[in-house]
Amino acid sequence: MKTSLKEWILAAEFAAIIAVLSQFTIPLGLIPLTGQTLAVGLTATLLGKRTGTYAILIYLLLGLIGLPVFAGMSSGLGVLFGATGGYLIGFIFNGLITGAILEWKSFNYAWAIIANIVGAMVTLVFGTVWLKFSADMSWQTAFSSGFVLFILPGILKAVAAGYLGIFIRNRIPSLVLQK
Repeated sequence: MKTSLKEWILAAEFAAIIAVLSQFTIPLGLIPLTGQTLAVGLTATLLGKRTGTYAILIYLLLGLIGLPVFAGMSSGLGVLFGATGGYLIGFIFNGLITGAILEWKSFNYAWAIIANIVGAMVTLVFGTVWLKFSADMSWQTAFSSGFVLFILPGILKAVAAGYLGIFIRNRIPSLVLQK
């Protein structure tokens, strides 16, 4: 299946939206709340599996080539392959799984929230496994510092992304790609 110009334009626009929302951080002690994961879930909810994943890939490529699009205006190989790079890689699978669940089931509020929670947990799993090996941590330390601390913020952002995604999708039909 060919990718339409509209899909590429939407993917590029949403890569920019992810980049902008990634710069919003609410410091809460050890657990900073960033707009990055919210933006990834919102992108997958609005654009679906394929175009949403393209947007996430474009976002990661922008950061990889040195544009300061990651949280905290960071970028480069060091960030992507550093201790927290697993979360960034996990975004790809978050987009794939969140979009796939919605396309398989239904683009409604309940499924969007469920899909986003599953996607958020996938991101946390990738980040935790990566953290364990890149920082040479024990599984228990990686799990407690890379997963447990982020469960509640992840669920809150997943619920927000699911709700906002369907809310926007219902009001801006031009975002919905015809298959």
